Amino acid sequence: MRIRPRQQLLDLWQAVLASCYRDGKWVWGGRDGANSISDAEQLLCLLYPATELDAFALDQPNDIAADARAALEPFGEETRIGGVLVGLLEDYLSRYTGPEGDPLFAAGSYLHTDDDRPLTAEQLELEVVDSYSMSLSLCIAALRFLRGFQRFVGGEVRREARQLSERIPLVIDAVGNRLTAAMAGLVRSFVIHTPEPKSDAGQAILHVLNQGHAPADEVIQRLSARLERLRVQAANEVRLSQTTEVDVADDERLFECGWGWGIVRTAEPIEFVPGRVGRAAGHAEPRPYLYFTAVALDGIIDLSSQRIRELDLLTDEQRKLADALQLRFELARNYWSTVARFGGGRWPLEDIPWRTSDGEESDYFSLTVTAILIQDLVYRDSTEDLARTVAVFDQLARRGRITSRLTTDDAAAVLHYPGVRLGLSGSEDVSGGSPLRWYVPDFVTLMLKRCLQAARLRTDVDTRDRLTALAEAAMDHLDRRVLREGPAAGLWDDPAALLGPSAAPAPGPSWFVTERIMECLVIAFDTFREPPLAPPSMVDRAIDLMSEAEHLLNQEELEIEGDDLTPKQAAVNRIRQALDRARSVLRERPGTAYSLATQALIQLDELAYARQDATR
Repeated sequence: MRIRPRQQLLDLWQAVLASCYRDGKWVWGGRDGANSISDAEQLLCLLYPATELDAFALDQPNDIAADARAALEPFGEETRIGGVLVGLLEDYLSRYTGPEGDPLFAAGSYLHTDDDRPLTAEQLELEVVDSYSMSLSLCIAALRFLRGFQRFVGGEVRREARQLSERIPLVIDAVGNRLTAAMAGLVRSFVIHTPEPKSDAGQAILHVLNQGHAPADEVIQRLSARLERLRVQAANEVRLSQTTEVDVADDERLFECGWGWGIVRTAEPIEFVPGRVGRAAGHAEPRPYLYFTAVALDGIIDLSSQRIRELDLLTDEQRKLADALQLRFELARNYWSTVARFGGGRWPLEDIPWRTSDGEESDYFSLTVTAILIQDLVYRDSTEDLARTVAVFDQLARRGRITSRLTTDDAAAVLHYPGVRLGLSGSEDVSGGSPLRWYVPDFVTLMLKRCLQAARLRTDVDTRDRLTALAEAAMDHLDRRVLREGPAAGLWDDPAALLGPSAAPAPGPSWFVTERIMECLVIAFDTFREPPLAPPSMVDRAIDLMSEAEHLLNQEELEIEGDDLTPKQAAVNRIRQALDRARSVLRERPGTAYSLATQALIQLDELAYARQDATR
């Protein structure tokens, strides 16, 4: 399926409003019910494109694009759109702020028990990294929108504008409080895990990394050498909320880092962050989860973008937390990028499926490690090992039935619905028995997102074409899962359309899936704005043609007498303009330069032929 991000985002906005905005009131929740994560995903479907893409900006009503205004027509005229969004933010913050003023991050209905029994009130209040990361993205988008809209209403004299100018500062303060708490939650959910090599976790890590079947001591020694800089950095710089019990510098232990499913039980309080999130005891086992690590990394990227620094949106406390998160971002990204490619032969990443330190195996874990590796390459603007990484994507796309056919009782179906099941170790302290479960159905959207991001890199044409083909295959898979009927038509997710009636979920949209598709479309918009590839071979061919055309053009100009304003002179001038244009776009668009030079040569040959014909 062809990816058309602008039109598809507009269609998504229309579908969101048709589903959620009824009779002037906003309806929260989808098929998974309402909770702090789902409702944040629902709001981000509107706010994220509006703050990431200038073409969808809504903070200056007079500058809203005509197609964006038409998509949001149920909100009213353009001067009312901003006010409605402010009201939605107020409603969200009110729903997820406690009586003491503490932000609430309960995962609620996204959590499950082993036997699908109803969750207790204490279980529903359990907080996970998803909520911190999603709230971080929502708060950053909200602040960017509110700051811009505040400038607009400040210059208006209408009564509605005066009322908004009084409400917006209160919303900004509440968003800032939630942002601080979300950042603190992410800091306290980060974990450095240093298992003994002979422990079950240590053996699981060695099983993945020892692709050459070398002695364990040799693998540990080589791994310690590769990770020495990360160990030193972790030991010397990771201080905030980090327990002193972890001996990071002991190179006889194995080492992994990332995010647990929530605040880990060993996390120290953050004294300068008021409220529960900065100080409450955690429950999560101090071991990184690949899914929650990838989720946290995505949220921190939103926090560290250039626009955030330029707009000066963060307070002093938030900058301190942002620095701590950036350090953890660097550690986790570098660690997983390193271990994915560890060794001199076959990569651990190429040994599908990936096995985590708790002994679980899944193609989804292989995809998550590949996604972090791609994120590392994009972050560093590097094409190192990109072609080899794309080959892993190819294999995962086949195994995940994105580019191949699902069969009867196919084991890969669970990747799409209900998703990979993660046991939240430590949650049994709250559940009073077995740990709670978390389902992850984002296999296709994760692959689509990373393929689109990797396509921004200045790689070769073949690798770019493979990434584009994978992205289109993923989009085709997702298109078959669009809800076609009912009030949520145009949103996701209808797995029964692909997997059969046995996969039919409760009615309503899945904001978990829909929000991630929205992110993919925003990334596609940015990717398509990048200049096309300029292979050196194409540049060289264009230069050869332009050189010949320039020489022939100079010969033609020798045949023109004085300031003769004849049709021939006009033709020569047009050819000169075409070659000047070809020169100007040569390095960015060599194919265009090649075509312009080719046309110039054809026109020069026509002049030469006409002159020869006249001579005869």
